[in-house]
Amino acid sequence: MSLKEIIKVPNPFLKVTAKPVKVIDENILTILDDMMETMYHANGIGLAATQIAIDKRLIVMDCGKKKFETQDKSEKEYNGKIDNEQIESFPIKMINPEIISLGENIEEMEEGCLSIPGYNAKIKRPSSLKVKYIDENKKSKTINADGLLATCIQHEIDHLNGILFIDHLSKLKREIIFKKAIKEYSKN
Repeated sequence: MSLKEIIKVPNPFLKVTAKPVKVIDENILTILDDMMETMYHANGIGLAATQIAIDKRLIVMDCGKKKFETQDKSEKEYNGKIDNEQIESFPIKMINPEIISLGENIEEMEEGCLSIPGYNAKIKRPSSLKVKYIDENKKSKTINADGLLATCIQHEIDHLNGILFIDHLSKLKREIIFKKAIKEYSKN
């Protein structure tokens, strides 16, 4: 595994629509591993292949998993609500993710992006969804997600479609963040 450079705005590659993965081979699995390592190194919870300048429909995320005791001592998946319960790592690798359905309830959540570091904004999105994808073991999977995981999935799939989280803001707010970010990043 190796760390990859995360591209930042205004890099035009962030506006590319990623192509579907046709063959899941060692190269794709290596890219997924590199993406996961890069995401963790950058203290992110999600990363799309387009953010490391790879034109493939691949995303990785780790929104955590919440463990709590029930009468039968079973575990339940993290629901996006942070409290004092134990959170542990729960990495997910998605190949060719596709949202099947979105929930009707809209929720506003603070979002940031590894391609626009240092800038956050409240974004309104459906609070739940159903997504299908192929995992790193070449198995078709479907997840029903809500809360933080649902937001993360939508955010990362947006990247695969050339959409940044700031594209969900008003034109004025988007331009302010974009211009400030470009000015800041050009100093480095």
